[in-house]
Amino acid sequence: MQHFGPALPGHQPPGPTTTESGEPDQGGAFGWWTPSRHSTRIPAQRTEEPTDLGSTVVLPYVASLAAKRTRPLRAWMTTLPADVLALVAPIAWSQQYWKATVSAAAVTVGLFAVGGLYRARRHLSVLDELPGLYLRMLTGAAAVAMAVAIRHDSIDNVDGFLRLTAISAVLLLPGRLASRLVVLMARRRRWVEHSAIIVGGGPVAVELARLLRRYPQYGLRFGGFVDVASTGHDRRESMPLVGKLDDLEKLVQQTDCDVVIIADVECPESRLLTIVLSPGLRDCDLWMVPRLREFSQGLGAPDHIGAIPVVRLRRPTLDGPKWAVKRTSDLLVATAALLLLSPVMLLCALAVRLEGGPGIIFRQQRIGRYGAPFDLLKFRSMRPVDDQESQTNWNIQHDPRVGPIGRILRRTSLDELPQLWNVLRGDMSIVGPRPERPYFVDRFSHDYPEYAMRHRVPVGLTGLAQVSGLRGDTPISDRARFDNYYIENWSLWLDVKVVLRTMAEVLRAGGR
Repeated sequence: MQHFGPALPGHQPPGPTTTESGEPDQGGAFGWWTPSRHSTRIPAQRTEEPTDLGSTVVLPYVASLAAKRTRPLRAWMTTLPADVLALVAPIAWSQQYWKATVSAAAVTVGLFAVGGLYRARRHLSVLDELPGLYLRMLTGAAAVAMAVAIRHDSIDNVDGFLRLTAISAVLLLPGRLASRLVVLMARRRRWVEHSAIIVGGGPVAVELARLLRRYPQYGLRFGGFVDVASTGHDRRESMPLVGKLDDLEKLVQQTDCDVVIIADVECPESRLLTIVLSPGLRDCDLWMVPRLREFSQGLGAPDHIGAIPVVRLRRPTLDGPKWAVKRTSDLLVATAALLLLSPVMLLCALAVRLEGGPGIIFRQQRIGRYGAPFDLLKFRSMRPVDDQESQTNWNIQHDPRVGPIGRILRRTSLDELPQLWNVLRGDMSIVGPRPERPYFVDRFSHDYPEYAMRHRVPVGLTGLAQVSGLRGDTPISDRARFDNYYIENWSLWLDVKVVLRTMAEVLRAGGR
């Protein structure tokens, strides 16, 4: 979620602080503020004893009236149109190469998105973005230029397209600069802002609160501190305290929070992870001050608030645009696979019918995304004694009731092909954690707390755990770790790798 800046309906900024002599402190933490007809003055408070960070308590203030209406806005809504306009503007000079120009614009914008140039940033600087912008633009233009050269076999066409690309390159910088100035102006005038609460209460957390209060160009309105046992709030600088870490999900709702910043936190990561992954924080941006902040992170353009580096934590879930991409790829792959493999599926169905008689398709209840049950489809490899056995028998690898055809289907994983229909219906995905029966889901979730986290995403026809050798009688804890790693590090390329490894397993009959 990329922000112009935090929003809490109905709030107003406080007035300036005062010095020991009672004179206004225009250069202090609140010196940027100027009164308006919508403002409410809140007197500053001071600690009894000075500290190394100063004695002024950082008070939360209420959001501007405009912020309530503009809360859904994001910075990329300004930046993306400006980039597109700069990239396609050369068509006004020459319509001869408009197809190549539009193609190059589409490829370039895609590279910008993949490279994180539309992600949320607290410190906006076109100079920081400049190397990435032009590197990706030239990459996109080169790819399109090669296609133009292959198709037209004429140096004149390539030369004409590259001339228009040069015009786009000239226009891209002022376009990006103008969009960033619009965002900064909206933040500074508090037309758009987003509420932020800080987890922690140590020196770094206190300084972050002061910076957010002093510099509205970061687009975040300080809403209060969240208590952590390792960083006590015994000083007035680390106030106000809005609640405890265990109540973070409730505090986000109560404060109408958009951003959670984690700073000065020494609690166990397992406890912190469980809290920040709670459903109530799904719509919040998560930012963190690196523990070894003196060392460069080395990943993309660095971001910071003041001189304090901050890192945006990737949401380890499949939703929003990522889910749209995954679902679209699932539909395309499942449709193509059903068409291409229909002769193989027909042969499998005939073989099952000849070996075991009627009842080619075996249906079994499994647990899918968010714990929802569905009927999984397979080619029947044996007949269970009853439904109770079907739901509770763990492994039939050495069951004598499995015939020769059934063993071949299971070894080659061809018995799983009907699940392509489950993918089309939306019950499953091509790649994801393998679905399990309700009896075992309840049992494993009780014994292994991380097992239930597998159900954050749709279950899959194949999965990272399966292609890593975790099939049949293998540790459930290892499976859960592989499945959660897949969820937290998902990419389209990771899906492709799992599918390729699955095909290798099928070819060498590595199923069980």
